[in-house]
Amino acid sequence: MAPAGSAPSAPSAPPVVLTAPPALAPLLARGALLSPFRRPRPDAAFPRTRLVLTGLRIDLARLAAYERVCGFPTGADALPPTYPHVLGFPLAMRLMSGRDFPLPLLGLVHTSIGITCRRPLPATGAYDLSVRVEGLAPHRRGTEAAVVTELRAGGDAVWESRSTYLARHRTSGRPAAHREEERAPHEPLPAVDEWRLAGDVGRRYGAASGDRNPIHLHPLTARLFGFPRAIAHGMWTVARCLAAHGTPDAAVVRADFGAPVLLPGTVTYAARDERFELRGAGGRVHLTGDVRPV
Repeated sequence: MAPAGSAPSAPSAPPVVLTAPPALAPLLARGALLSPFRRPRPDAAFPRTRLVLTGLRIDLARLAAYERVCGFPTGADALPPTYPHVLGFPLAMRLMSGRDFPLPLLGLVHTSIGITCRRPLPATGAYDLSVRVEGLAPHRRGTEAAVVTELRAGGDAVWESRSTYLARHRTSGRPAAHREEERAPHEPLPAVDEWRLAGDVGRRYGAASGDRNPIHLHPLTARLFGFPRAIAHGMWTVARCLAAHGTPDAAVVRADFGAPVLLPGTVTYAARDERFELRGAGGRVHLTGDVRPV
């Protein structure tokens, strides 16, 4: 049964098989042009297409650049647990920039990610990658879309993620319950390290990941979207925390994004047992998460 207020279920369309990842720049431009015409609501129709990319091989130079900017050791045999999200990002952008996606790409906020890695992922392996929009749901601040990415090797599902993206708009009636309100409160975690973040972190991560959203690249372009300075990518903050925390070979990762991280800036990495968080000045929470073995 679909969650209350979510779009009604419908049969999925046959998968669309791609021979290469789509170019991101045209997709971002198309999504920006279509954004003013979107009318987001949780019961809107959404694309049922599942995009599939087969025989994917990892660009080891690009992977090394990603590992360096996120703090993972370079040259490891296995992919970092967050890297398949980078591989799936162009496919997700193709879906979310399409005419049949109801939420505006401009201003869309990545609110959470859940990752399940079932075994180590060899950097030299061959994979089949798929991305689909799972559905829409009401949120106390608007409408949230869930996007599911799956990586398969030899026919077996070896990695998957579920990301949520929020389009903010006025809501009517009783606001929907939100995951942060439903999760039990925790005591602040003990500080482990302080990180001084350079102003070019967004540009470096954008070059390694392909996500060159202007809010991450330069203060001038970030100001166009209401930010005083460039902000770090949410997925960079997750990856940087996991690089510091470490993950089992088979793990479930959960992260919720809070206040944006302004660049340059200083943040505190805090952790205890399976939990971690990133805090700013005055205890402002940028990210909370946990890592558990499968």
